[in-house]
Amino acid sequence: MTESAQTVTNWACNIVYSAREFHRPDSLDALRALVAGSAKVRVLGSGHSFNRIADPGGEGVLLSIAALPPVIDVDTAARTVRVSGGVRYAELARAVHAHGLALPNMASLPHISVAGSVATGTHGSGVGNGPLAEVVREVELVTADGTTVTIARGDARFDGAVTSLGALGVVTALTLDLEPSYEVEQHVFTELPLAGLDYEAVAGSAYSVSLFTDWREPGFRQVWVKRRTDRAPVRFPWAEPATEALHPVPGMPAVNCTEQFGVPGPWHERLPHFRAEFTPSSGAELQSEYLLPRSTALDVLHALDGIRSTVAGVLQTCEVRTVAADPQWLSPAHGRDSVAVHFTWVVDTEAVLPVVRRVEEALDPFDPRPHWGKVFTMPAAEIRRRYTRLADFRELAQAIDPTGKFTNAFVRDVLGG
Repeated sequence: MTESAQTVTNWACNIVYSAREFHRPDSLDALRALVAGSAKVRVLGSGHSFNRIADPGGEGVLLSIAALPPVIDVDTAARTVRVSGGVRYAELARAVHAHGLALPNMASLPHISVAGSVATGTHGSGVGNGPLAEVVREVELVTADGTTVTIARGDARFDGAVTSLGALGVVTALTLDLEPSYEVEQHVFTELPLAGLDYEAVAGSAYSVSLFTDWREPGFRQVWVKRRTDRAPVRFPWAEPATEALHPVPGMPAVNCTEQFGVPGPWHERLPHFRAEFTPSSGAELQSEYLLPRSTALDVLHALDGIRSTVAGVLQTCEVRTVAADPQWLSPAHGRDSVAVHFTWVVDTEAVLPVVRRVEEALDPFDPRPHWGKVFTMPAAEIRRRYTRLADFRELAQAIDPTGKFTNAFVRDVLGG
């Protein structure tokens, strides 16, 4: 399918893509022919990026792989699944759970595509949980001439091939590691003080922990604690249990959130914050996120508390999570256990961007790395300085895509050189 790209937007509608054409190929042969015959190509996943990472520019082709036949092939003996890139996590999770298997973690929203998520370093939470890319064992790419290249764990190129910003080719399938299915119970606590906070103890109190604040007052209005039922009971003496179901954004109804009050349920119905049945039709928000060394978490939180009067005016909610170190060269968690600070802003770019710059100034002493799919103002040269394997990735991209068919202005800024 081919159509004008002039009205194609991302989920939040803050980006209108400038591509000449928008394609939804419905077969791999059609995809290969389209890629081989195009000068510039970028792939639009589920649209949950808030910047121009997917925009090929006015002379390029924007394509979606959502119309390709979905593939979810579970190998119960090997505990793996081969999944096509356009499949979303909600669909994948239900399929692998039906085979008695599970992913170790999920992001807060289950409606995002698998390929787009791992390509941008998306993550959930937990001191022992890396980004979603940590379970990838093999990636299949349609490269510039329309042929397929498979890069598997153990290949010297692998740590550059998964979190790749779409710069190597079109990811048509991924093979993921699985584990036996498990259940999770979710508890929500309220009014956790920042004063005297033992961040390591709080973050390590359960399998997955998220802290929420609107920065209107010091401290955290909510703490979402997700315990695997095959792990030790939760002991959370720092705050009181919630007395009603809550939504991470103050004042929003909790009906679309996953079950709370410690009711056990399948992993894929508790690890995300939002129910899979709830499909967001529009995104009345902008988002930013920064990953910083976890050892600096308390200093980071106090730095943000120092500018909360600036932040609060355009903020819906701020979530603080932990992410284990990742070997992927372009992962924001590359080489270091991280604290991730996520901001959900109001939909007002003009008002939000000066606050984003102020946040980046406050975080700068702690070596922040922005999430690749969010709103940030950090100069590209500053971002490049924070990635020690960037030269290796640049070399890999040159080898696989020598003409730069899959690059765009965003990627060129990142790679430099």
